[in-house]
Amino acid sequence: MATDKQFSAFTGYETEGDIGVNSTGNPTMAEIVAARLSRRHVIQGAAAVATASFASGYPVWAAKADMPQSTFDFVEIEAGQDQTHHVAAGHEVEVLLRWGDPLFPDAAPFDPEHQTPDRQRRQFGYNSDFVGYLPIDGSSEHGLLVVNHEYTNKELMFRGIGLKDFDKMTREHVDVEMAAHGGSVVEIERRDGTWAPVLTSRYNRRITAETPIEISGPAAGHDRLKTSADPAGRHVRGMINNCAGGVTPWGTWLSCEENFNGYFLGKLPQGHRESGNYKRYGVGNTAYAWGRFHDRFDLAKEPNEANRFGWVVEIDPFDPDSTPRKRTALGRTKHEGAAGILARDGRYVIYLGDDERFDYVYKFVTADPVNSTDRATNRDLLDRGTLYVARYDADGKGAWLPLVHGEGPLVAANGFLSQADVLIETRRAADLLGATRMDRPEDVEADPISGRVYVMLTNNTKRQPDQVDAANPRANNSFGHIIEMTPDAGDHAGLSFSWDILLRCGDPSRQEVGATFSAETTRNGWFGMPDNCAIDGRGRLWVATDGNSLPATGRADGIWAIETSGDARGTSKHFFRVPAGAEMCGPFFTPNDESFFLAVQHPGESEDDTASYDSPATRWPDFKDNMPPRPSVLVVTRRGGGKIG
Repeated sequence: MATDKQFSAFTGYETEGDIGVNSTGNPTMAEIVAARLSRRHVIQGAAAVATASFASGYPVWAAKADMPQSTFDFVEIEAGQDQTHHVAAGHEVEVLLRWGDPLFPDAAPFDPEHQTPDRQRRQFGYNSDFVGYLPIDGSSEHGLLVVNHEYTNKELMFRGIGLKDFDKMTREHVDVEMAAHGGSVVEIERRDGTWAPVLTSRYNRRITAETPIEISGPAAGHDRLKTSADPAGRHVRGMINNCAGGVTPWGTWLSCEENFNGYFLGKLPQGHRESGNYKRYGVGNTAYAWGRFHDRFDLAKEPNEANRFGWVVEIDPFDPDSTPRKRTALGRTKHEGAAGILARDGRYVIYLGDDERFDYVYKFVTADPVNSTDRATNRDLLDRGTLYVARYDADGKGAWLPLVHGEGPLVAANGFLSQADVLIETRRAADLLGATRMDRPEDVEADPISGRVYVMLTNNTKRQPDQVDAANPRANNSFGHIIEMTPDAGDHAGLSFSWDILLRCGDPSRQEVGATFSAETTRNGWFGMPDNCAIDGRGRLWVATDGNSLPATGRADGIWAIETSGDARGTSKHFFRVPAGAEMCGPFFTPNDESFFLAVQHPGESEDDTASYDSPATRWPDFKDNMPPRPSVLVVTRRGGGKIG
């Protein structure tokens, strides 16, 4: 999730990707959590732990002989911030791919002073978010890395262009930005203990904001997706703001379009039918100058173009000639991730978060089972199935509500003439079903060992005191929390589940925060703003943070390892931290858990928005005077070999 503030030259105010546009009266997660916690504490002994911690400070977390045994075998790092990255002792970090690194033998070497769109299209993109690894022949040392390039920081990419200098952006600048968006497929191999890209690979590929992409599923060909360039409504150029994602059992990559709303300028024609739809998604809250040079990003000229973004894109990394597809059956939201798991009957279930304050958690269940012996038969599996939205009840139960045209309020009287309308306006459909308004649902991952599902809820600073009660005083929820869901009867395709709170995040030494880390969590182990997550082969949870910055927490973003069961449940340990100004993204393990891929996004930003190409907060990872900071993908291994952590 991008959290940098971007100034709109067209609206005249600063914006973030999350603008909060759900004005329904549906119950908020805060209200439901309050009622839930009034029945029983989430973590046993939380009240006693909190009292002891608040009374005596951090010394209560000193090691004790009877401390619950941690499954994480590493000494955690010190929380803080400086100009470089840090990892737990006994581990090593390689910078695998940096913005501008060549991906092909004929690609030009990176020269930030002379960057062009043509050069960028042959180089690794900017601000990597999701990182996935697909083994070649089952190997944990040879495979394809698939990486989302979410967005760009013009003030750090281009000399003389400030954060608010939209009027200085030229067509060349914009086209470089468009070429730096999208994603990369890169063959990588580990030789003699070192990972490196294979530049001669036939698999290597760049997908940008201009790459031809097909639209498939129920909304394909609908009038609301038709434009002057695509009168059939079945083809679109590019994917944008691709945040988290997932990989499927049949070896494809799911890349999720998140804050697509910030790429469109101008106004819709008076009385246009998309006015309410676009308001619900914040479309026109412009953060980019693309519409000045490309008519399709000007709402006045192409009013339907915004409906062609906000989808999950499926890409086949093993077929470099294949056309990516926007799978409309999975709904149109600000998608944060698309991690999946097999249901009991072999159907595929994808969990989805809509990353905005007061928006929802979803899942998609395919109509047909996965064919594990014939990859080709799964080619269009994601075009047929049912999309659901979650309702969390105060008794710790929950229900999945189907977003199906003709059922309940999803009928013509409410403006839904077909399933395509339901999917194009997924948020409004979920509003009418009474889904639970959440505190910025980001990554949602299922643990294949325990069957539990973890929902990262980053924060909700817009929640007002009258939306909570004394049982959960988390108004202005700055630090977020993590929900744990368990499908009834262990069936991920089922319509009901139970839920609980794994953690309420923030500094446990501050009573007003109400954090619920275990008493064994040290002063370095607590965190705020959970964003992405990964589950390793032992079913252990690793959490990446976004916005866990110095003013908010006194520490940089990074990776924390979380105990989810046993006596140590709720214990967190600090494993990795990013350099100044950066956000932690990724994370993803190789099948043998011996390599851990991480993405460092927007290094060099400053808290006061004064960072620039010539004066960044850090010049990581090159630390050269003539080189700007470069968003990068890293790989962590254990010194001497072995499993991470």
